[in-house]
Amino acid sequence: MMNPAKGNTSLLLLSLLLVCPICTSLDTITPDQPLKDGDGQLLLSNQKTFALGFFSPGSSSYRYVGIWYNQITEQTVAWVANRDTPLKDHSGVLSINSKGNLVLHTQNQTTPIWSTNVSFSVSFTNNSMAKLLDIGNLVLVQQDSQRVTWQSFDYPTNTLLPLMKLGLDRRTGLNRFLTSWKSKDDPGIGNHSFRMVPTGYPQVSLYTGQTLLWRMGFWNGVTWSGVPRILSEYFKVSWVNNQDESTFMYSIIPNLPTKVIVKMVVDESGIVERSLWQETTWVEYWFAPQGFCDNYLNCGPNSYCDSHNLVIFECKCFLGFEPKSSRDCMREKQGVSMCNNGEGFVKLAHMKVPDTSIAHADMSLSMKECEQKCLRNCSCMAYASANESEGGIGCLTWHGDLVDTRTFPDLGQDLYIRVDAVVLDDVGSSVVRATTLMISANILVARAITLAINAGNPVAEAIC
Repeated sequence: MMNPAKGNTSLLLLSLLLVCPICTSLDTITPDQPLKDGDGQLLLSNQKTFALGFFSPGSSSYRYVGIWYNQITEQTVAWVANRDTPLKDHSGVLSINSKGNLVLHTQNQTTPIWSTNVSFSVSFTNNSMAKLLDIGNLVLVQQDSQRVTWQSFDYPTNTLLPLMKLGLDRRTGLNRFLTSWKSKDDPGIGNHSFRMVPTGYPQVSLYTGQTLLWRMGFWNGVTWSGVPRILSEYFKVSWVNNQDESTFMYSIIPNLPTKVIVKMVVDESGIVERSLWQETTWVEYWFAPQGFCDNYLNCGPNSYCDSHNLVIFECKCFLGFEPKSSRDCMREKQGVSMCNNGEGFVKLAHMKVPDTSIAHADMSLSMKECEQKCLRNCSCMAYASANESEGGIGCLTWHGDLVDTRTFPDLGQDLYIRVDAVVLDDVGSSVVRATTLMISANILVARAITLAINAGNPVAEAIC
């Protein structure tokens, strides 16, 4: 019987031979040392975790420059340079040109097909060098200072790798986001994108063209507001939202007992999926959107998608609202003042909070202060916590229709909805009635046990 370790090694070697029949490896690309497709060359990271070279995807014969995992048996491309400008043959050359940029051209011409397009002063033009880091990041650096002047992590394709930031650099205006391939045979820019939406309180969303499909939401200090079950034992999330940037990234938890290879991809069909490499294949362990309640605006304004019924997902109006149409809800009592008229808030548990692109955020407030702030502003319709990690800090408020909200079976956040005094009294009366019924039931049970004990019932004595 073949040793499994030897079998996997054989598969790896076979895979590498199929990708590159006769390969030589480089550790850097310099003005004097280009990377040539015709020579079967690869640029390898220091620990040979990733490789950069020329490849043809699927059944295509076109040639692209890409980065892929070098130590797994299935070729998995994580980044592509010339996505929409492929080469038709094996004449491609990746080199450092006279202006200090990394450029892709053919052996017979110098006009770039693709370029890093960095502006250098004359003194730095012959000082550039490209190398591939073990995190899968291709960097252009100054040889003397090792200062990074360009990196592939700033220009993602369809794959989010650990330590790759997604989101907006407010200082430079650079917005990093994922875009799908057109097809498995064509890595050109597809129609689906996964991006940070920086307006309001920043959140991460999936689009097809300009149409919003699904909100993953924001990182609330514990989990994603729209995906409370995406927690993993393998990685942690870093979320930054300040005057300099609105970004997030994943990192592998250090000192794990075994090496973990994970990736997040926006595929050609518009699905965001997370996969884990296990022995000889990628195993998908999460994807989105997953159903009716995930789809953006399946339920209209001021309603929420109730997922407690696993057979039928229903759109329900918030308390104080009634159906306006099959999907929309409106206030039950039009013209009733909710401004300093005894109104208050009703808590809804296990919720995906409304679209935060139209929310107001104040991270300095506690939840009690958030409630008072919302109550004082007559246009404030709801509030919630922005950070759940410290018992609820940071204040999110909504001033208008509440959009794209749903329930979760157990996880999720508390959302506080503004209601008028009558609704608040009704809710209070319902709570009192439920409490009274519970107390009455307990009294009856106590009396029954007491009677049983007096009658000498041993089971009743054991219960007590």
